[in-house]
Amino acid sequence: MFLTPYFSKQDQTVHVTAQQASDFAKAIASDFNPIHNVGAKRFCVPGDLLFALVLNQYGLHQKMHFTFEGMVGDGVELQFADSVSSQFAISDSRDKTYLQVETSGDKVHCATQIESFVRSYVAFSGLNFIHVLVPMMKQHQMMINPARPLVIYESMSFDLHTLDFDQVSLKLVDQQLEITGKRGDVTLSFELLANDRVVGTGVKTLVMSGLRPYEAEKAAGMVADYESYRHAFEAA
Repeated sequence: MFLTPYFSKQDQTVHVTAQQASDFAKAIASDFNPIHNVGAKRFCVPGDLLFALVLNQYGLHQKMHFTFEGMVGDGVELQFADSVSSQFAISDSRDKTYLQVETSGDKVHCATQIESFVRSYVAFSGLNFIHVLVPMMKQHQMMINPARPLVIYESMSFDLHTLDFDQVSLKLVDQQLEITGKRGDVTLSFELLANDRVVGTGVKTLVMSGLRPYEAEKAAGMVADYESYRHAFEAA
């Protein structure tokens, strides 16, 4: 499985090192958010890696809903039970919950399908900051704190009409930003495509906090910083 380099598992305990998390963020998701860097003060494992590990362990269901409840730090021991019901949680060895999962419909555990789904989804996520969130901030003339550009992954769900596909891709079809005071709730709707036909739909939600009036120069600085991280990675 292509996820093997990014985690280790012993019995029911899954462990992701800071280096593994950082490698996944950059190499698989093209996510250069500095909170995924080794040694970052507020380091956390990418939510997309948790999502990928769930599919790897429990298969791809027609309908799945993921609710993120906490940021996984370095050294956290996540518990992945051998069998689960249609509703389950991913918690650590101290029973702190990080992810709630709901599933329904048919299920497949095909490595080819799961890899395609994961790669397509996390690549879509990796493009969100520069290609979706920054333009939305400009449109609404509000922005996150450039000194601490934190966007929280809240939830993701999808509904597949069929599981009859090998390769799948994602297409953004709608984006909404609802601002309440200093909080911005982002909703991204997407279609899942296989051989140019729609095989499902999905929704991803994010929270932007600490919003303030938009400043073009500082927004450009955030983009430049983000791109510099990408270039440094590619050069290495």
